[in-house]
Amino acid sequence: MALITLRDACLAFGDRPLLDGAALTVRDDERLGFIGRNGTGKSTVLKIIAGLTALDAGELQRRTGLRLALLEQEPQLPNAPTLRESLIERARTLVHASSCTPEQLHGTDRERWQLHSRLAEYLQRLGLTGEESPQDCSGGERKRAALALALAGEPELLLLDEPTNHLDIDGIALLEEHVRGMPAAIIVTHDRAFLDAVATRIVELDRGVIRSYPGNFAAYEARRDQETAAEDVARRRFEKFWRQEEVWIRKGVEARRTRNEGRVRRLEQLRRQRTEQRDRIGRIKLALDAGERSGRLVAELIGVGQTFSSRTLIEDFSTRILRGDRVGLIGPNGAGKSTLLRIILGTRTPERGSVRLGTNLQIAYFDQMREQLDPQATVAEAISPGSDWITVAEERKHVITYLGDFLFPPHRAQSPVEMLSGGERNRLLLARLFARPANVLVLDEPTNDLDIDSLELLEQRLQDYPGTLLLVSHDRRFLDNIVTQTIAADGDGRWRSYVGGYSDWLRQRPPPRPQAPPPARSAVDPAAAKRTPKPGRLGYMEGRELAALPAQIETLEHEQTEISTRMSQPDYHTQGPERVRADGRRLQDIAAQLQRLYERWETLEARTGSVRPDAAQES
Repeated sequence: MALITLRDACLAFGDRPLLDGAALTVRDDERLGFIGRNGTGKSTVLKIIAGLTALDAGELQRRTGLRLALLEQEPQLPNAPTLRESLIERARTLVHASSCTPEQLHGTDRERWQLHSRLAEYLQRLGLTGEESPQDCSGGERKRAALALALAGEPELLLLDEPTNHLDIDGIALLEEHVRGMPAAIIVTHDRAFLDAVATRIVELDRGVIRSYPGNFAAYEARRDQETAAEDVARRRFEKFWRQEEVWIRKGVEARRTRNEGRVRRLEQLRRQRTEQRDRIGRIKLALDAGERSGRLVAELIGVGQTFSSRTLIEDFSTRILRGDRVGLIGPNGAGKSTLLRIILGTRTPERGSVRLGTNLQIAYFDQMREQLDPQATVAEAISPGSDWITVAEERKHVITYLGDFLFPPHRAQSPVEMLSGGERNRLLLARLFARPANVLVLDEPTNDLDIDSLELLEQRLQDYPGTLLLVSHDRRFLDNIVTQTIAADGDGRWRSYVGGYSDWLRQRPPPRPQAPPPARSAVDPAAAKRTPKPGRLGYMEGRELAALPAQIETLEHEQTEISTRMSQPDYHTQGPERVRADGRRLQDIAAQLQRLYERWETLEARTGSVRPDAAQES
């Protein structure tokens, strides 16, 4: 059954249509990956489906009573004493955007408790307590909080706009698990590994038209290459025929003969078609200048240690980075990746250990928070302050021309930086970064807000870059395609170097030991509290469940060990990418199941007054 049907949809902002007779149907059990270039209108389409934006023409049909949730790219949270209260207020004011029904918000005590309980659960899973101040939350924390609210509403259709931005790899894996369990979803994202894992269909918005491709992103890539080649051939044939007719019409007398009036009318039609024909949006042009060659040694760390607020971020870490290395840093949010990066670059002195830097280092730094951009400066001033010219890779360019390489039209050159979107600021920072020669390139989350075409072009340029690259990213495919060495956080301040990219780290890392997170505070259902058995008493079914838990955990741990052993074999890569992805997903599923089983075990044993043997040893 169709959840959403969009017919002959038309919408224009200014002189460029975002939708031009577009059509889309979403059915149960479909998870659509929604892709397209920055500025084509993907976020606008999500707002149209959510009822936040109206069409200029066309028709939108939604199934009666459909519950949907919209997670915006930059969610706004109301002011409130705590993050949890802010989310509940957001649900009240934007019922259709949060998918929470008025009955859930204003109904019985039990209904409210269920919503609050689910919200507390998802906040905890996404690394939040709900007691944070909304005013002090970072953009990533606000995104995760809004995602928790959307999931807590149990929508029938989930609309996600760049959901993986600001999430670490574990958070992305958890989100994949939840999205695969949703009745239906539409996801706008540039994360190709995420699309491969969750999408059942890819829809592309291109020049106002929505095209559909069955399968995940890998299947789409194969079809796209074929269609692009066919479109280029058709375009060249049209241009050749149109030019021939234009030459013929200029002959004058022959064109005015009565028997050729049909040909004249055909030419007029060709002219109209060419006027209406809209070319593909341009691609950014990247050129990297590695400058002078650095010394062979870039940085050497010996026994480095660092703490923050009594928490150990780095403990006794040693490594050596040489000229030409491509190093990726992997770890959960808050693990200390940016701190370690600054220590490697010599901009921060560690509390313990020593750092030795190489010679003739020219460092260019891409900051994920874009703090290098002055919001009051113009776009042109951000690239070349005080001059209209810039030299890139020994080529002198006017700043307007250089900005055009990064898809900034001439009239945007004098716009203030604060007026740019997230994707535009990302492109501007890349333009600023690549305008200067550098033999050490440091990229901290460069893929956020970039469309897939720009992302693939950035990959190509980085693969050809002869200097040293330090990359912090949660984009798993980007890491696999770029880095040759990985420095990963193993927990408790321990860091370790691995050969290869993300997939290689996944195979080589030790199996994670599930740990129960601290219980989150949440609203308590008085009726449920009355039904809870007193400590020391378990029901018959709960007793059987407790007795069966050790065997279930042992079976899962045995499977986890078998998969990890298989993935560590030297010839494992010969089994093909599908097997590698399947094993990786299964390891993530097992870890999540083990965590839930351990939590349940501890809960039941706490009520009987007993203690797990391994828990006693740990204490």
